[in-house]
This record gives sequence, structure tokens and C-alpha cells, in this order.
Amino acid sequence: MKIYTKAGDEGKTSLIGGTRVPKSHIRIESYGTVDELNSFIGLLSDLLEDATIKKVLGEVQDRLFTVGSSLACDPEKESNLKIPDLKEEDIVFLEQHMDSMNEVLEPMKSFILPVGHQAISTAHIARCVCRRAERWCVNLQEESLFVDPTVIKYLNRLSDYLFVLARYVGHIKGIPDQPWKPRV
Repeated sequence: MKIYTKAGDEGKTSLIGGTRVPKSHIRIESYGTVDELNSFIGLLSDLLEDATIKKVLGEVQDRLFTVGSSLACDPEKESNLKIPDLKEEDIVFLEQHMDSMNEVLEPMKSFILPVGHQAISTAHIARCVCRRAERWCVNLQEESLFVDPTVIKYLNRLSDYLFVLARYVGHIKGIPDQPWKPRV
């Protein structure tokens, strides 16, 4: 089977369910950004040795495929299709891991710079891409295009998780947060 179909050569693509839309459609931007995020999560995992974190990131990647499937589906045809769904327990999973990491982290006293180690910086990049994915999903909602509210909530919590993870990676590697010192 060839990877290319030539069906997108005119600047259109198909949603799950067959509906054709421009490749610039906000629905495509939303799940494309989730795909980008998933790739950065993979890079982050590749930069880490901790088996527990890698396992959590693997779960996150699986959930991001679920999120992408939800966003890539024509909402008017979704009831006829078998699309995996996101659950509240997926959000609780992230919260529990954040709480666990926060138990050993020093309280923040200032903004911190996204530096210190490749894994720390990559976690921050993933956090920023996650926030962008969240904004695209909110944009869908504001344009009265269906997006599962759990998707927005999950992306919001995931960006928080990635911030805490960046700090936690610094902690386990013995690299302190680098505070932002504004020029005055």
C-alpha cells in the first residue's frame, strides 16, 4: 500500500466519516497540533530514563491519539462510528501524577526559565504546544463547532502536568529551577 493518495493535492483532506474540508480548517489545525504534541511527548520520553515517567508518557501518547481521533471526526457522523473516548479518569490520572511529583518539589517563588537540560526544555516545548492545541480546541468551541469538553479539560491538565514534569525532571537530575530575573 502506498502512503500517498494524491487526494490532498488540491488543499483538502477528509475527516473521519468522509467529509472533505480545507487543510487550513480549524479542526485540522486542532488535531494537527495534537499530533505535533504527541511527537514532542515521544521525544521527551526518549530523553528520559525513568521507567515510571516513560510509562505515564506512553499513556499520554495513547490518550492523545484518542483526542486526535475525536477532533478528526465529523461530529455529525460520529454517532455512527466507533471512536475511542476520553474519560474523566484520564484527567484524574494526570492530577495524581502531578500531586505525587509536587510532593518533592520546592515551592515556586518566581517564574522559571525553560532551561537546564534537554529533557527539561523539551517538556516545556511540549507544554507550549499543548497550550496551543487547547487554544485551537477552544477556537472550535467558540466557532460553534463541536469539540468534546473533556478534550479541552484534558489538554488543560496535560499542559499543567508537563510543567510539573519539567520541574520534576530537574529535581531528579539535580538541576535546580532557573528563576527569571526581570531586568528593571
